[in-house]
Amino acid sequence: MRALLATLLCLTTLTLNGCSSGQLLSTVEPKKETAESMSVGLYSKSTFGLTDISTFDVYVDNDSIYLIVGGKVSADNKQIKLSYNRSEDGGVSWQDLITLNNHPASINSRGNDVQLAAKGNHLLAVWQTKGELPSMGPMVSAYSEDNGKTWTQGANPAVNNAGDQSHIDLIADQNGVFHTVWLEDPEENGYQSLRYARSADWGKHWSKAATLDDSTCSCCWNTFALSPENELNILYRDMKPRDMALLQSYDDGKNWRHVSTVGEFGWQFDGCPHVGGALAYMGTGNPRQLHGLVWTGVEGKSGLYHLASNNNGRNWSTPQKIGNTAIHGDIAEFDGNIVAIWDEMEQEGSSIFYAKSEDNGNNWSTPTRLTVASNAATHPRLIATKQGLLALWTEKPSKKPSQLAWQRLE
Repeated sequence: MRALLATLLCLTTLTLNGCSSGQLLSTVEPKKETAESMSVGLYSKSTFGLTDISTFDVYVDNDSIYLIVGGKVSADNKQIKLSYNRSEDGGVSWQDLITLNNHPASINSRGNDVQLAAKGNHLLAVWQTKGELPSMGPMVSAYSEDNGKTWTQGANPAVNNAGDQSHIDLIADQNGVFHTVWLEDPEENGYQSLRYARSADWGKHWSKAATLDDSTCSCCWNTFALSPENELNILYRDMKPRDMALLQSYDDGKNWRHVSTVGEFGWQFDGCPHVGGALAYMGTGNPRQLHGLVWTGVEGKSGLYHLASNNNGRNWSTPQKIGNTAIHGDIAEFDGNIVAIWDEMEQEGSSIFYAKSEDNGNNWSTPTRLTVASNAATHPRLIATKQGLLALWTEKPSKKPSQLAWQRLE
């Protein structure tokens, strides 16, 4: 209860002076109006055959966009079912919808989303299903060997089906090996730990689960990033302090090492902010340049920040604040530019904004608004294909179902 009250207090007061004391890291305000905004395409939204959308994930492989969404199938049925779709034209149009029938229901929600990864014709989805306690439960997986036409239940990457296994992320490397990371406490220590497993057969079997950090923040999402040289990165929120930590593996996930703290704010906080981070590499032209978005609630500096590293995450630039009251964000590289997207608290709700940097994050374009606050848009994602950038988020206007919305940035 104390942690819950602290969390609510933190999220309520983030527009003021922050929610916790700590060492104040040097930060800078963004310089703007140094890059032209990207053109904005058609704004679309859908429930994809469901009553409303409560969770989704999106993944890109070879310029194909793979999408999985979860939501109630009807107003009378509270179970969350999953549906899959694919786009081959940058999100302009979508293929026939495929429902993952005969699979356990999901209990995922925004910030603790269902996860999807793809390599060639092989797809893998991992999500959290209901356990013995409300809003808690084990992971389940489903794999497809025919580009999503049919799905078969796979193995649980965790050591057992007990307890709470949440805040999953999933990625496929260049060799077609699938990697997953999640939070759980199988030893019942009273706090979550960061766990990892890999699968060389698309989710049919998993390596023995490994503990990467035995004490982490318990309810912030984790983020994978794959370097152009096939190196694995995991960005997650540490326990003490509550800053974002970076782990890397250079041998396909067999061994991991702590590389750095991405934004050394020294944030001391006993609750959980429910906010993870984002990572993106600049591209094959500069394979060591890594960009990150992190949120902190440290007093006097609360907000979302961009940082850049020119040596693959070992050292980071001075954190540069993004937006005014930005919370959940994502970042992507396209055509040599870095683009950030985020939601921002306003008087009537939450809105989506994005901005572009043409000089590796030193200067940013004036933020462009994509939604109105009354739409209550949240948790945006940003992906890049050869057709351009695609932004996706969920929104729920008053007394209307939650929908998935997407918009092309060209």
